[in-house]
Amino acid sequence: MEYFLGIDYPTLWYLVVGLLFSGYAILEGFDYGAGMWHLFFRKDLSRRIAINAIGPLWDANQVWLIIGAGALFAGFPVMYATMLSSMYVPFMLFLMFLVLRSSAIKFRSAERMLWWRKTWDIIYFTANVFISFLLGVVLANILQGIELAENYSYKGGMFFSFLNPYAIMVGLTTVSLFMTQGAIFLLLKTEGRLHARLTFLLKKGMIFFIVSFAATSLYTLVFLHGVTDTFKEHPIYFVIPVLAFLAVANVPRLASKKKYAYALIFSSLTMAFLLMLVAVQLYPVLLPSTIGPEYSVTIYNAAASQKSLGIMLTIVLIGTPLLAGYFLFLYKTFHGKVKLDDTSY
Repeated sequence: MEYFLGIDYPTLWYLVVGLLFSGYAILEGFDYGAGMWHLFFRKDLSRRIAINAIGPLWDANQVWLIIGAGALFAGFPVMYATMLSSMYVPFMLFLMFLVLRSSAIKFRSAERMLWWRKTWDIIYFTANVFISFLLGVVLANILQGIELAENYSYKGGMFFSFLNPYAIMVGLTTVSLFMTQGAIFLLLKTEGRLHARLTFLLKKGMIFFIVSFAATSLYTLVFLHGVTDTFKEHPIYFVIPVLAFLAVANVPRLASKKKYAYALIFSSLTMAFLLMLVAVQLYPVLLPSTIGPEYSVTIYNAAASQKSLGIMLTIVLIGTPLLAGYFLFLYKTFHGKVKLDDTSY
């Protein structure tokens, strides 16, 4: 086993993959959230402003998903193959809605006909809702575990077995968190009546999130077996749920003071801390088996060769500053309020 800074390569790659998917959730979270408020805006102008608020960013933010999926495939090929083949239908639906969402952004304002724009508005809203919901469904099933047997063969159902009560609750919590994130982001990008409308909608979104988050957290503690074992063995990890709670509590406090930039930071931290909780709870397992722990996919039985991981970690060390610099430049360039022109969506 190879080590870097006292940490073995599979664990380091586990951290890399977790960081990439956390970046995707945070950055695309406000994109999807903005889309889920779309039909709550009555005027065509308001809807165009909302789309153009994410216009320069949404496709760049999807890079995190592409890199994350590539990192998972390269570092943990067994996990990639097992997860995508087991959850084939949810992932195919996820990809379908991604395509529909992208098409809606591009085509919605291409024609002036009312029926054309309304059709794409509905498609855009629906795609954002289902993308967010399906992400939560997948996460919940990873936490609960799926029916994996010998040679990581999946023995469960095709789709509806994934829509268990816990998956639905996590899906709704994901939707509510993204809606909160999206409303805060749009408040930073808008002004006038639309800004006032979003102030009202944000309050509704925060209530939706707090209720769904509380219900899901209670269900997790009561019904998920062994969810607190890691924290009992390593009490230092209790700092993560405490920080997550403080981040959640800070969002409505900052929003009430109209400090929306800070509220966006704390809603992003909420996502980061919640995903850290998932990572700590699962480690070193990637995909638990409900049939028997010996059939679970772990970072050790799913990892690529040590040499491959070493080469890829070197690439990460080189590429991370470049990726960070690109996104800093992107967000600095397109900061400020949205102004529509002839090139806008």
